[in-house]
Amino acid sequence: MLPTLAAIFAISTDELLGITPQQAAKRGPAPKLQRQVELISQLPKAKQKFVTEMLDTVLQQASS
Repeated sequence: MLPTLAAIFAISTDELLGITPQQAAKRGPAPKLQRQVELISQLPKAKQKFVTEMLDTVLQQASS
């Protein structure tokens, strides 16, 4: 599940989990999608799986 999210956002799973040091913070608020990913990572695993499956479905439909 985390590898899928990492691939979607083109970052490593370590970056997704906040393990590796991030680059200097940009000024201003974080992009909405980034804030949403951070909130999703705090959900229980079952809800994370649900969100991932929904994203997979939407992305699959968009590429068809």
